[in-house]
Amino acid sequence: MAINKQTTKTPMPEQEPAVRATNFEEVAKGYTWDMAVQEAQRCLNCKARPCVSGCPVNVQIPDFIQKLVAGDPEGAYLTIAETSALPAVCGRVCPQETQCESHCVRGRQGEPVAIGRLERFAADWHMEHDESKPAPIASNGHKVAVVGSGPSGLTCAGDLAKKGYDVTVFEAFHTAGGVLMYGIPEFRLPKTIVQKEVEGLKAMGVKIETNMVIGKVLSLDELLEQGFEAVFVGSGAGLPSFMRIPGEDLVGVYSANEFLTRINLMKAYRDEYDTPIKKAHRVVVLGGGNVAMDAARCAKRLGAEHVYIAYRRGEAEMPARQEEVHHAKEEGIEFLFLTAPTAVLGNENGNVRALQCVKMELGEPDASGRRRPQPIEGSEYELEADMVIVAIGNTPNPLIRTTTPGLESDNRGRLIVQEDTLQTTREGVYAGGDAVTGAATVILAMGAGKQAAASIDEYLSK
Repeated sequence: MAINKQTTKTPMPEQEPAVRATNFEEVAKGYTWDMAVQEAQRCLNCKARPCVSGCPVNVQIPDFIQKLVAGDPEGAYLTIAETSALPAVCGRVCPQETQCESHCVRGRQGEPVAIGRLERFAADWHMEHDESKPAPIASNGHKVAVVGSGPSGLTCAGDLAKKGYDVTVFEAFHTAGGVLMYGIPEFRLPKTIVQKEVEGLKAMGVKIETNMVIGKVLSLDELLEQGFEAVFVGSGAGLPSFMRIPGEDLVGVYSANEFLTRINLMKAYRDEYDTPIKKAHRVVVLGGGNVAMDAARCAKRLGAEHVYIAYRRGEAEMPARQEEVHHAKEEGIEFLFLTAPTAVLGNENGNVRALQCVKMELGEPDASGRRRPQPIEGSEYELEADMVIVAIGNTPNPLIRTTTPGLESDNRGRLIVQEDTLQTTREGVYAGGDAVTGAATVILAMGAGKQAAASIDEYLSK
């Protein structure tokens, strides 16, 4: 079949900005079959396969795309599923532009192949059309515990289950999925999609126990005493960071974690749920990552008239995905670049009334390689607001490390692991994802879960 020489990606159908800013339905509607084939035909099926080198879970990208070209969407899905436990999730939220697509040869003279959109298409097709159940896997007689059901935990559990391990996942919340459920909004990642992926793991034999706060209900040592021969800690980075500026204790100041958890996991945006959440008119979100974009776009959907994102550097330095920034702008989010908060100001009732800000300029590069923002003297001003959402990052919860003797962490609370095996300072205990790296991407967490599963298999096979 002839190569499609089109230099741009096949456009993704989307809700109109003015419509989607009022609802929580998925923004991107997904490719049709014709669109998927058209885009798949842009792939050159390179012998060198540079795109694969950019995938943390080693999806054989040209192989699955050629299945689409050949008219075999189920074959495409099965190819992805050989190495990825969460294809429908990755197709939606992975930063493909900095990973697989950044290595695509087509990107040298135009836009790269839309690998993420094609992955989503294949996964969605499978979910809609395939009703088969996985064949039973013979047990190898070994038991492994996984702490946390986020991307790293689910990936580790899935890879171990495929090898015949008896795997139990312990999740602190009432629903499995971790950050996929509490952190990422419905309009980017529908929760039915996440739960279908979870049900797929259960069908493979993975057991999931919810409302299990490891470090409180059971300790890691107690898990090992119960017959689990190895433990993987994928508990994420759920402890929010704050600015440490005056007024952060006022009513109307949220961490992005709390704000998004109330909306995503506890359904505060739906009238039939009683989850309390403040309905504000003027909202300022502090930060420049994907979480900041998510919080701002949620606030807009809850009815806020003005939503600002204040970021102390310029647009070029923002860590958020370009697609998310683009979508936020389309939906009317207002960006305040080179702006830093100095205090949250309150009224006589202890509620937020404004944010005191200072304008910044970029100086010399700091340790991150980005130019360091510096305040401009005399540029302070007040920005009227009745809600402030702090989205400047998260750190790992200290509960597990403080209740497990011999489990060491660095000065940021991240678990210390061997780089090649992800084993912690405790024998038989492995860790990966945000609990080790701090807040990062879904796909990097999945890569860590995959690496840990291989190490646990090697450890228990001795």
